[in-house]
Formats: sequence, structure tokens, C-alpha cells
Amino acid sequence: MEENHNGHDHQAQAADPGETLTSEMDHAAMGHGGMDHDDHAIHTAGQHAGHSTAMFKNRFWLTLVLSIPVVFFSPMFGHLLSYTPPDFPGAVWIPPVLGTFIFFYGGQPFLKGGWQEINSRQPGMMLLISMAITVAFIASWVTSLGIGGFDLDFWWELALLVAIMLLGHWIEMRALGSARGALDALAALLPDEAERVIEGGTETISVTELQAGDLVLVRSGARMPADGVITDGSAEVDESMITGESKTVPRSVGDPVVAGTVATDNSLRMKVTAVGDDTALAGIQRLVAEAQASTSRAQALADRAAAFLFYFAAGAGVITFIVWSLLGSVPDAVTRTVTVLVIACPHALGLAIPLVIAISTERAARAGVLIKNRMALERMRTIDVVLFDKTGTLTKGEPAVTGVVAVEGVTTEELLALAAAVESDSEHPVARAIIAAAKQTGNPALTASNFQSLTGRGVQATVNGTNTAVGGPALLAEFGASEPADIADTTAEWMDRGASILHVIRDGAVVGAVALEDEVREESRQAIQALQKRGIKVAMITGDAHQVAASVASELHIDEVFAEVLPQDKDLKVAELQARGLKVAMVGDGVNDAPALARAEVGIAIGAGTDVAMESAGVVLAGNDPRAVLSMVDLSHASYRKMWQNLIWATGYNIISVPLAAGVLAFAGIVLSPAAGAVLMSLSTIVVALNAQLLRRLKLNPADVR
Repeated sequence: MEENHNGHDHQAQAADPGETLTSEMDHAAMGHGGMDHDDHAIHTAGQHAGHSTAMFKNRFWLTLVLSIPVVFFSPMFGHLLSYTPPDFPGAVWIPPVLGTFIFFYGGQPFLKGGWQEINSRQPGMMLLISMAITVAFIASWVTSLGIGGFDLDFWWELALLVAIMLLGHWIEMRALGSARGALDALAALLPDEAERVIEGGTETISVTELQAGDLVLVRSGARMPADGVITDGSAEVDESMITGESKTVPRSVGDPVVAGTVATDNSLRMKVTAVGDDTALAGIQRLVAEAQASTSRAQALADRAAAFLFYFAAGAGVITFIVWSLLGSVPDAVTRTVTVLVIACPHALGLAIPLVIAISTERAARAGVLIKNRMALERMRTIDVVLFDKTGTLTKGEPAVTGVVAVEGVTTEELLALAAAVESDSEHPVARAIIAAAKQTGNPALTASNFQSLTGRGVQATVNGTNTAVGGPALLAEFGASEPADIADTTAEWMDRGASILHVIRDGAVVGAVALEDEVREESRQAIQALQKRGIKVAMITGDAHQVAASVASELHIDEVFAEVLPQDKDLKVAELQARGLKVAMVGDGVNDAPALARAEVGIAIGAGTDVAMESAGVVLAGNDPRAVLSMVDLSHASYRKMWQNLIWATGYNIISVPLAAGVLAFAGIVLSPAAGAVLMSLSTIVVALNAQLLRRLKLNPADVR
């Protein structure tokens, strides 16, 4: 395995080259896909005829206030509570006048929505509501004007019905608005100004003036104004807004940073690489918006159920009116018909699915799981196997020292210090890994001079007056050195598991060796155990050699391994699993894995903070923690349960209550008034809304994975 080393190479000894670590670690940036937003960004937007949350709120409060005198001066309500409404000139006209205002003002959204449903030939909830309040309005005026001798004083029922309907829609719109508020919260993370570095100091400019290539000073406690790369300094960066993980992450020279993240403890300088719509934050906003605009199978089912319920309620209303009219009681026929139309309103049904999806999408986004397609969320509960790409997903995608062996007379700490001194002038990932391992020993650092890159072989320098070199087999051949027998057994074991081996040569003799491997994430171990505990198989796919893959698989207890797979063949392995009857979720970095992500039932792209807009994936993990897959599984099961609980409640409630409203048990003295129907309908809506809100109690922090 050959690893480029800043102008020189470490030709590290490995059993089989397979796919190089560095090529797998070299993640290209993912493109930001365009989005198509129509007028139905949220399902209920069409039902609400373009009205806002504030509109429903304002109309509700005014309607509620006006409903109080309407109810108080209603003779029927007074009779129910055994009191006599005040009688003074004009008192009798208080309910009709205020009720008419309520009908046109409070009922306007429903009347408008019902008319739109008629024009579009898609009858549904709004048409049912408008039918109910229109029938009550006409019947009440007939009574107030003394036409025909009817006693159909429904003013107070009309007022309460409109108020309750406005309250229900306000609750729904506020909940959906809360989900959409995730977008506003993300946008608010960007600072308004940035300190651009210029000759002689800095200048404060608007973030909108930043351009790619600008050098920016980010002070301690400040947010990154754009995506970029650190050019000077280091800091602990709070990336919780991207990853959902509260623990800060160390970032130093050469590391990428994301707009909106916070340098918590130190100042640093960064070179801007992306601004505006090209930033990761903008990509996240687009993904959340796209997720809220997408439709789902469950939503389609709810739409069909609402349409069915309209015809069911309309038919029941017609039959009710005919039957009660034939029984000789037209007033009772009108009363029963109005009650049927009121209680059959599919408001709870219309709320059942959109609210669950909106809340689940928002909860996922706050946990760093960005759902591009709601179908992906629904399918995740049916997954049989999760196929992980190895490098950068299950592993960190960068080398780490996993073994050190020294000849007799040299300690492993001394060997690491010697190797680190030689590597101190290099910025190569291998050099950084050795230096980091040496620092962990706590020994004082050694000083090197005369650093030299040996292209294709390794590096060398003078340490404490002795010529010291670090490299692979080609370096051994150049120095004519051979591996001492007392370390050969250890290095052979490293080779068997596919580790890269670098020898340390001092004054022409090998004094030890270092093993480097792509380090396994501890989070991967937890994620795999949790998936298997849920009955989901775990497979791994990689271009690395079989022994490298087998070593990682053995360490993580992975069920199945696909090794030495070319990037263009990864989707064939997904198809192979599917041919066995398994439903597959593919987790990859989204570059070489794009075809496999697209073929899988659920494609999950590791965003790693900056690459958040993969067109081939239905889900993007804003961070690179594989435990976030568990969040998807748990959220999928929880949201599916809530959808069906709400659907069953909403439809079951109507199927049972409509016959009661029609008066099938009138012979037993059981009848429902329009007001009682409105209260029961509202209760159904509240139950559905509260049930959906329980999703907020679901813990989605990857650190809580069990």
C-alpha cells in the first residue's frame, strides 16, 4: 500500500494493495441539487387556502370573544343550563348579527377552501366544514326570521363550531410552523458580519460580501461566516448545529469548517471555500424544505381516506335528511343532517399524517439526520440489512498507529519519539498519526534537522546526531537493511491483518517498526451492536484487500463482508443482497457510492459536515457518526406507529360517530346535537395532535444509542 507523503512517499508494506487508504479517504465534495418547490410545500397548505398561522390565531380569538354573547343569549343554551337570557329591546338579534359576522369572518377560510375543492373536483375536509356551517347558518336565519315555523336556532352551535375549527387549524398550522422553524433556526446561525483579513489588519464586512478565497479572522466564541479551511490556529469547534452532537471537535490547520459552527476557545483564520447558497448550511436548509415538501405513501392513504369520508358523510347526510323527513319531522331531519355534517368533518384525519411527518422531519433535522425523501423514512422500518461502506464510515478514513515494536535495548516510547522527530516537518496523514501517537506517550519531543524526502521510499533526518529514516520496503532495500528476527513475528501478524508497516532505521540498522491502519470508530461498534440487537443484519463493502476487510469485520462483528469491490460494482452487491429477498439500506460517502445509494431501498449519505446534498441518497447524515442510522430506524418505527394510531383513531371515530349523529339510536333516547358533534370532533383533533406531539419525547441523540 503506497501513501503519498507531501512530495515524498512512504511505501508501506502490506499483504495486498487492494484499494489504497488515501484514495478512499479522498472524499470529493457533493453537489447541491436544485429543488422544485410548488404551492404545496406542506400538505395542508392547500387545505388552508394559503392562510398563515397568525391568520387562524387572530380569527380564532375574535371569533371566541364574539361567541360568548351568542352563546349567552341563545334560548336553547339557556334552556340547557336552566337560565333565562336577558330580555331587552334588540337582545333577540344579538345571536343572528354576531353569528352572521362569525360565519363570514371566522368561516371565510373554510368557505374559500371548500369552493376551491369544488373547482378542483377534489372534495375533502374544507368542503365538509363549509357545508356544515352553511347549513347551520341558513337554518338559523330561517328560524330567526320566523319562516315556516321551524325551531332551528343553531347560532350558538355555529359560533362554537367555527371557533373550534379555527382552533384546530391554528394548532395544526402552529405545529407545522414549528417544524418549518427548523429552517429559520438554521438560517439564524449565520453571523451578520465577518472580519476579512486585509493588508495591515482586518475589515468588518457583511457576510454577503464574502467571496471564495477570502481570508477571514474568526475570534473565540464567534461563528464561522462561511464554509472554509483553517489556515492558521486551532480551536475546539462546536458543530452541534450540523451533527447533533454536543461534544466539541478539535480543528486545526488544514481542517475544513462549516458556516454557523462556533470556535469555542481560540481565534483562528480560515480561507473561505463556499458562500451563500453553496454552503453546507444552505444545503441543509434545502434538504429540510425538500423533505417537508415531499409526499409519502401514508399521506396518499390519508388523502384517499379523506376523499372517501367526504362521500361517506355527504351520502349519510342525504340519507339522514330523507329518512327523518319521511318520519314526519323536517326540523329533526335538518338537525340530524347538520350534526352528521359537523361530526363527519375529517379534520383529525387531515391532521393525522402531515403533523407526524412534519414533527419527525424536524426532530431528525435537529439530530443531524436530514431526510430528503419521506419515503426513505417510511421504508427504514422495513430494512433487513444495513450495508456500510468501510472507509470514512465505519473507520475514520485516516491512518492511526495501531502497533509499535522495537528491538532489544530500545523502548517503544523511544522508537515513537525517534520516528516522530523525523516526521515533524511533514504534513502527511501518516506523519500526523505518528506524531500524535508519540505525544500520547508523554515523552519529551526530539529535535530533527536536515529533513529530506525520499520520493517513493520514505523520509529521513538527523536526530541527536544520527541519521534516521522512516519508510517501507523500498527504503529497507535502499539502505541494505533487513528486519531483525525479534520483531519479525510481530510485523508478520500486522501484515496478515492488512496493516501498513513502516520501519525505523537508525545508522543503517532497523530499530523497530510501526503499524498503521485506518482506525475503527468506536461509534461504529456501538451502532452495529444496536442494529443487530434490533434484528437487523450488518454488512460491509470496501475496495480494500480481503485481509484488511476481514480484520475490521472481525473487530466489529459484522455479519457479511464484500471486499476488493471496485466503486462501479458496489451497486451490484446491493442488487445481490436484494436478490436474496433482503431490503437494503446503504450507508456511504456518496461519491463512489452514488449508484449503490440509488439502488438501495434507503440510501444514506455520510455528509461529514460539508457534503450535504447528495441527489442519490434519500437521507443525509450531516455528521459522520454511524450511530445516526439508529436514529433513523427508531424514528421510522415511532413515526409509523403514530401515523397508524392517528389514522385508526380518526377514521374509526368517524365511522362510529356518524351513525350516532344520524340518529340510529334515537329510539333509545341517544341523540347528538350539532354542538355535541362539534365538541367530539374537536376532541378527536386534539387527541390526534397530542399523539403526534409525543414524537418529541423520542431520544435521537447518537450518544444515547443502546
